[in-house]
Amino acid sequence: MGRVQSAKKNIFFGVVGQMSTVLLTFILRTLFTRYLSKELLGVNSIYSDVLSFLNMAELGIGTALNFSLYEPVVKGDREKIKSYMQMYRKAYHVIAAVVAAMGICLAPFLKYILKNPGYTIRELTIYYFIFLFNTVTSYFVTYKYSLANAEQKNYIQTNIFTITKIIVTFLQIIVVAVFKNFLLFLLTDTVVQLIQKIFAARYLDKMYPYLREKNVQKLSKEEHDTVWTKTKALIFLKVGDVARLQTDSIIISSFIEVGYAGIVNNYNLVINSVASFANILFNSVISSFGNLIATESKDKQYGMFKVYKFVEAWVYGFTSVGFMVLLSPLIRIWFGDDWVMPAAAVYLILFDYYFKGERIILSNFKTAAGVFEQDKYIPFIQGIVNLILSIALVQTPLGITGIYIGTIISGLIANLVKPVIIYRVCFDRNAVEFFLDSAKYLVSLVAVLALCNYIGSIVMADLNIFTFALMIIIVSVIFNAAYLLLYCRTEEFKYLFEKVKTAVRR
Repeated sequence: MGRVQSAKKNIFFGVVGQMSTVLLTFILRTLFTRYLSKELLGVNSIYSDVLSFLNMAELGIGTALNFSLYEPVVKGDREKIKSYMQMYRKAYHVIAAVVAAMGICLAPFLKYILKNPGYTIRELTIYYFIFLFNTVTSYFVTYKYSLANAEQKNYIQTNIFTITKIIVTFLQIIVVAVFKNFLLFLLTDTVVQLIQKIFAARYLDKMYPYLREKNVQKLSKEEHDTVWTKTKALIFLKVGDVARLQTDSIIISSFIEVGYAGIVNNYNLVINSVASFANILFNSVISSFGNLIATESKDKQYGMFKVYKFVEAWVYGFTSVGFMVLLSPLIRIWFGDDWVMPAAAVYLILFDYYFKGERIILSNFKTAAGVFEQDKYIPFIQGIVNLILSIALVQTPLGITGIYIGTIISGLIANLVKPVIIYRVCFDRNAVEFFLDSAKYLVSLVAVLALCNYIGSIVMADLNIFTFALMIIIVSVIFNAAYLLLYCRTEEFKYLFEKVKTAVRR
């Protein structure tokens, strides 16, 4: 199967999977806020982020090993694949033990990051250990997906996760509606996830039976050192990313209150649900880019990256404008005025979201190209900047808005540095063209946003489901018509248009 066909298949199953789960997820969240509490919603969010800290034990070895698999997969070198996979397996078993130990040691300190939780420490500790169990057991299966992903068969993992998510969410809807019990809510997820992990492990063992052979050659010192060199570089990436991306809700819980983290989590649910569709598109082509980089010239790679950037600007621009106009009205209709955040904080979250799209494509291409060492300190610097600014500003009259000022400033560091590195290392080019394209797309977005906001202030003056739905149509038509008129003559658009025409003919 070619690169384009593999990417199409991965994207198709990703979109189908996300569509299958998003409606159930929204139903579950509606029932959760009605029958449980925003404090428990905040606890659920905080524990997810705390476990992201513990996942730093992985420190990028999975990414480094995935990159190492691209070449032997292209060459069909089974012996080398076996060697890398054995290394992967041993590393992840050690990581599981480390995460379990770190998690147990962290448990006594949970009370310091949960302000006004409304529940006893005993209850909160039980909830926490369920989260920890789910995380630790995942390490015994996660590494098994790496070979399928290196073969551009990401849809296997997507389909398994989708079916599991549908079952879990359906059962949790019943649990919340009937029993109104958070402990049972968590245990339902744990049991189904455990069954899925056992099934996935056996399925992948049957798919790649040669990985169970005992005669496995050791990696050469050079190959072994290459993996660990990339892993050491990724340590800084991992630590920095966690410090920047997984600390906002913890800061909110510690300095404001755990219930407010639940309010923010509703916004994040909507944003992430929509963004997940976009990220299916961008993440599904990582392995295809890895194959492209292993087989094609730098000029070909650069041309495809330009197309990748164009699609990102259109998709993230469209969703950003939609969120800025419609997100708070949706929350008001769905949950009520008590769940609405200050407009300044929402705009800052969405400003960071827009530039996050750019960071995603940069990081994905870096991952596919194995470019880890050159910017290894940047995420670490981002994490420090975010923590210092967010903690300092949240204690000022800015409050919640101050947290997201820190998030944006730290995020933009990567948007400025990563393009320079990628263009120099991967393309042997100057990054000026990248920044000019980014500025062009941003100006287009601001202009369309201003028009949509003006129309929205008129159409949604009397907010109800009808005016909200009408505004969705208006934003969709205005944004896409504007971008079509502005960019229909670009090489990137012409390339995509030809691909669409070919697909339609078929």
